[in-house]
Amino acid sequence: MNVVPLEPRHRADWDRLYAGYAEFYGVAQTPEMRDRVWSWLHDPAHESRGLVAEDEAGRAIGLAHFRPFARPLSATTGGYLDDLFVDPQMRGKRVADALIAAIAEEGRRRGWSVIRWITAEDNHRARATYDRVAKLTPWRTYDIPL
Repeated sequence: MNVVPLEPRHRADWDRLYAGYAEFYGVAQTPEMRDRVWSWLHDPAHESRGLVAEDEAGRAIGLAHFRPFARPLSATTGGYLDDLFVDPQMRGKRVADALIAAIAEEGRRRGWSVIRWITAEDNHRARATYDRVAKLTPWRTYDIPL
């Protein structure tokens, strides 16, 4: 397995993986929505970036999207992991660990103070990985739909 920045050659695999991610969370997602996110990930002016984990054949088997975020209280910048998804057939092979480690390494290069993410309370399989590689925080998340 190799973790690399998302490239145009990954588009078909990325579409498959990102559609699977949306399905997992029960989010209606259209091809137009995926086109928009894909464009963000390749726009140097946009903050979002993407990584994929590839198998030996160069096929993307997992994806991660991340971006910087300001942390005013500590006067630092952190990294936010927006999306992480691993092909269901590749789970249990530490693909998520490799993607998270690559984002952490990128954060170190950029001088970030933390890598942060959220997941669903009932996402038990992912939480087992997250509990192994990170520290659970006591913070709750709130949304105001606009």
